[in-house]
Amino acid sequence: MEHNLWGTAEEGKPLSNSVKKLLGLLLGAKPTDAASRIPAAQIKLSEPRLTDGQLHALENIVGADYVSQDHEQRLRRSHGKSYPDLLDWRTDKVIAAPDAVIAPGTEAEVLEVLQYCSRERIAVVTFGGGSSVVGGVNPVRGEFAAVISLDVNRFTQLEDVDMVSALATLGAGLTGPAAELLLGEHGLQLGHYPQSFPYATIGGYAAARSSGQSSSGYGRFDSMVRALTVVTPQGIMEIGGPAPASATGPDLRQLFLGSEGTLGVITRVRVRIHPIPEVKRYEAFSFRDFKAGVAAVRAVAQQGTGPTVIRLSDDIESSINLSSTDKIGETNKGDSGCTCITMFEGSPEHAKSRHAETRAVLLAHGAKSLGEEPARQWEQGRFGAPMLRDALLDNHVICETLETATDWSNILKLRAAVVEALGVNLPTSPSIVMCHVSHIYPEGASLYFTIISGQSAAPHEQWWKAKAATCRAIVTHGGTISHHHGVGTDHRPYLESEIGSLGIKLLQAAKDTLDPVGIMNPGKLF
Repeated sequence: MEHNLWGTAEEGKPLSNSVKKLLGLLLGAKPTDAASRIPAAQIKLSEPRLTDGQLHALENIVGADYVSQDHEQRLRRSHGKSYPDLLDWRTDKVIAAPDAVIAPGTEAEVLEVLQYCSRERIAVVTFGGGSSVVGGVNPVRGEFAAVISLDVNRFTQLEDVDMVSALATLGAGLTGPAAELLLGEHGLQLGHYPQSFPYATIGGYAAARSSGQSSSGYGRFDSMVRALTVVTPQGIMEIGGPAPASATGPDLRQLFLGSEGTLGVITRVRVRIHPIPEVKRYEAFSFRDFKAGVAAVRAVAQQGTGPTVIRLSDDIESSINLSSTDKIGETNKGDSGCTCITMFEGSPEHAKSRHAETRAVLLAHGAKSLGEEPARQWEQGRFGAPMLRDALLDNHVICETLETATDWSNILKLRAAVVEALGVNLPTSPSIVMCHVSHIYPEGASLYFTIISGQSAAPHEQWWKAKAATCRAIVTHGGTISHHHGVGTDHRPYLESEIGSLGIKLLQAAKDTLDPVGIMNPGKLF
């Protein structure tokens, strides 16, 4: 990705006439095609603080070709992809950057780097795809002499495939598409498709407890992980036993899944894999309102009818056509109400039976079929929506997402609380707050919000005020502070309210054991 875009310049999506009209009608904005991006060479970065001796020592560990203080290299590892991150690139502020970028090629090199940095009190931030939207990869120096970005993108091998047991070992630096291409040569797939799929890495999936758009069929990424290799400052750990399940004490995998680089560097992940499906089936539905749609989706989850994808948009998201990237802002040609997308994968017989069973449940709850086309359009454009953020930011429009999860009995109350918090705290103009239900479970589901609003004269302060109010609303009304975006720096103040002070002490004890100096991604998670 470009440092100041969600994707690449070639993937950019200029605002369509329908989007420009929408912004004018709802926000009073007058969008143009002019970009407000500062050229990379003109962006001011913090001065490197590594000494020549420290730089040469790191070069001796991994080789001079794999250590860089180049402006472009430091620039690209300075931020993730949240709205405040992307906003920073459009100001003249000095960006806090890593003092160097280092790319080890083996676990032994990673260990030596971490041990050297512990002795020298140099902070280490692991970097994969850089798609964090919660400040997870931003280099926090804190009390340390310097901070480096440790890039895992030399760990890109498909190391083994067990066709009988349906397991494969993937390098942590593999991107989602690269992993699927390698598995595809064996007729297999991982089937994990988060919004960040084109750029996020296998290690990042594990470190942030990623959840993909096909989670209803294949589960969250943490449920796919059989074993991990993690390099900590105290040594290399192979985590995950020789059997599919075990009763040999607490499952240590869960300590590192979601650890966000604060305990060690994930270098490889052994995962459960699946045959590439023979067929896909699609159907979209419409519900009269969000409450009716939620009841229907809950019935699908609790009856276990087995869609690979099921996603329910509220009336605002449905009317704006957000699920169809190429038609955002156009009038929805379907009935007014809430759109539900479904997709089914597998053998012809299995996909057909699950489609029929899910369809029957949805229709029994008042759904009206919209046919295949809306679901196919969603699949074709599902990774393209974030690119629109870039054009909106260029036109001084806030565009950001946030997410939570809760039990079915609390879904409607939590959604209302989040919408109210955002509406009250983004007062400069009317705000568009859209929501969809996805990642369903028998007991509850994720709520995913997309926010579009006009920028104030102080856009950073404007957003952080609204984000803080929303986080407090989520905590107060029984939601998790994050279902799959993670904690990073943005959600760290709210973690204790979810896991308790003793939980924080437990995490700190683990860190003190594995990273006694505290160099691993300081300032994040807890």
